[in-house]
Amino acid sequence: MRRSCTVADAAEVAAEVRATVPAAASVADAVAAIVEDVRLRGNAAVASYEARFGDGQWGRVPQERLDAALDALDPGVRRALALAAANIEAVAAAGLGADTAVTLEQGQSVRLRDVPVRRAAVYAPGGRAPYPSSVLMGAVTARAAGVDEVVVVAPSHPLIHAAAALCQADEVYGMGGAQAIAALAHGTESIRRVDVIVGPGNLYVQEAKRQVSGLVGIDGFAGPSDLCVILTEHSGWAAADLRAQAEHGPDSLVVAVSDDPALLPDDGIGIHAESLDAALAFAEALAPEHLQLMGAAAEELAPRVRSAGCLFVGAHAGTAFGDYVAGSNHTLPTEGAARFASGLNVRHFRRRMAEVRVPADAAARLAGPGAAIARAEGFEAHAASMEARRENPDQ
Repeated sequence: MRRSCTVADAAEVAAEVRATVPAAASVADAVAAIVEDVRLRGNAAVASYEARFGDGQWGRVPQERLDAALDALDPGVRRALALAAANIEAVAAAGLGADTAVTLEQGQSVRLRDVPVRRAAVYAPGGRAPYPSSVLMGAVTARAAGVDEVVVVAPSHPLIHAAAALCQADEVYGMGGAQAIAALAHGTESIRRVDVIVGPGNLYVQEAKRQVSGLVGIDGFAGPSDLCVILTEHSGWAAADLRAQAEHGPDSLVVAVSDDPALLPDDGIGIHAESLDAALAFAEALAPEHLQLMGAAAEELAPRVRSAGCLFVGAHAGTAFGDYVAGSNHTLPTEGAARFASGLNVRHFRRRMAEVRVPADAAARLAGPGAAIARAEGFEAHAASMEARRENPDQ
C-alpha cells in the first residue's frame, strides 16, 4: 500500500491504515461462559478447560522445579535475562512517586499516599513459544512497585519457570487461557484472587481481562502489535526493524512514513508525507504502539510526540531492544490506545489514597459550606454530620 499524506488529511490516512488490519472476531460470549463456569465450579472448571485447551497438567509449580529450571538455563540466556531484569527494574523504580501532604486554608490537611496493591498476577502467553520477556516485564515491574505477592501464570515451560525464579515470583501456576484469568479474578479452592492482572495474551485472554476488569485492575487490552517508522534520511536498518515487528504475526501493522518517497521500503505500507509536519501528524493520528524516529530530524521531532506507546529515537534505537533489554516495558497500548493509555509501569500496581485530617477549628470553618452543598443535593444527614462537629466540637 502506498499513500500520500498532508497535515490536513493525516487523521483520515491513519484511519485507512488502521483499517488494513481486520477486526478481531468477537469471543465475548465464549469467554463469558468460561469465566462464569470458573466462578461457579472453581478448580474443576479450570481443570476441564486446561484438559481441553492446554496440556491437561495445571496447578501451582513447586519452587524446586522453578529453581531447577533456572539452574539448567543456558548461561548466556541467564545472563541476558538478568541484564534485562536489572534494566527493567531501574526504569520501573524511576516511576515511583513520593507521598505528598497539602495543608489547606481552613486548617485541614490531605495527605496523598502512594500505596502498592497487595497481590498482582502477571500473565505470559505460551502459544507459539514461551515468552520469558513478558514474565520479566510484568514481575520485575510489580516488584519495583512494592507489590507484596507477585504471581506468574503461563502455560508450563522450563524457560517460563526459570524467568519466574529469576524474578523471585511468590507463586507460579501452569495454566493459560480465559480460565486462568477467571481463576485469578474470582479465586478457586487453590488459587487466591489477585488485585491486578497484567500481561499480553490471545484474544480469549484479553477478552477475559476485559470482562473481569470490574473485579480487578488490568493494564489494558492488548491487540495486534504495530510499528510506525518516520524516516528523515536513508537507513539500512529500517526494513529490518519493520520485518522484526511483522514477526509478531500476520495481523501486525507496520508502516513507514517519510517526506521523501525514495526512502520508503519496497514492502509493506508506505506513506509519502508532504512534510515532516505531515509525517508527525500521521503518526500522532495513528497513535502506534511503537514509534521510531530515524534520521537527522529525530531529536527535533521527539519532543513533539505525544501519542505513542513507546518512542524510539535515533537510528540505533530499534524497537526490538525495547522488546527485551533496553529497560522500557514491552507491554504497551495497541490499536491506537496510545492516545490515552500508558505502557505497563509501576502505576498499574499502585494507587493514590487520600488521608484526611480535619482539626476542630477546620471542621467549624468547613461545616457551613459543606452543609450548604449537601442540602442542595438533598443529603440532610450529610449536612447534619458536618454541622454536629461545629456545634459540639468536644463530643
